[in-house]
Amino acid sequence: MRRRRPARDLRTAIDCLPLHTREAMLDGIAAGRIIVGAYTDRQGGVCPMLAAHRNGGRTSLASFARAWDRYTGAPRRARPATPRELTTLRAMLEASIGLEELPSLHDVPRPPSYPMGWAWLRPFRRLDEYERALVALDLAVARPDELELGHDAVAGSAQ
Repeated sequence: MRRRRPARDLRTAIDCLPLHTREAMLDGIAAGRIIVGAYTDRQGGVCPMLAAHRNGGRTSLASFARAWDRYTGAPRRARPATPRELTTLRAMLEASIGLEELPSLHDVPRPPSYPMGWAWLRPFRRLDEYERALVALDLAVARPDELELGHDAVAGSAQ
């Protein structure tokens, strides 16, 4: 006989939902009165899947409904979800959405398959580009005798 783990089953069911449905369910939890044990009740409460549906998440997943009812220990009649149950559901949804938004391993650049050598240190590909950069640098930097520093620079270089 399988040992029941309702929280793990609920988390697995949440992870199986499409991302837009999880986001819609999170919005639905914040916006409306959530119940357990039924789809709707006479006071206007709705189950989390209907709340998601009303907020744009057009998905139907029976395994989520079964996992939610098993986690909450749903009675035969509808009742409002407790604050603890809602906090747990919200935390599971937020964690699942957060993991979905992490970059996948396919997005991470791989190191090159060939040896790089010293090429990454080389700022120029051609010698004439390098010589032009040296000329521009030489023109941009003034020598001490070109600066108007008074006698300090000339006297310092003569010693």
